[in-house]
Amino acid sequence: MKTRSLSGLVALATAATLACAATGSWAKLPTPSDEAKAKAAEAAAKAAHAGKVDSYKLCLAMDRVAAAYVAGAQKAGKTTAAATPTAACADPGAFAAAAGASAPAAAPAVVAGTPAPKK
Repeated sequence: MKTRSLSGLVALATAATLACAATGSWAKLPTPSDEAKAKAAEAAAKAAHAGKVDSYKLCLAMDRVAAAYVAGAQKAGKTTAAATPTAACADPGAFAAAAGASAPAAAPAVVAGTPAPKK
């Protein structure tokens, strides 16, 4: 008998949890501000640049491994096939933020609704 009441309690707790979770999915987030959008765009640009840097470093590492393999094979007296031509490793350079993203927006000189300062 005790297990039957416990299973009913578990079912009730599960139903309550699902009901709470379902109502939370209907909530709507506010639209991001222009500053938040700019930060998100800069973060995306940094992530894209980091991916390019990682690809460049991987390319350099693959070139070093291939050169070491060929050198080791030649030292051992083995012949190697001609290397397959691939694109040269392209250095992406340093990250440069977009021109408008790094400069904060200028504050308005006069706020609407406030009296002008007296001279």
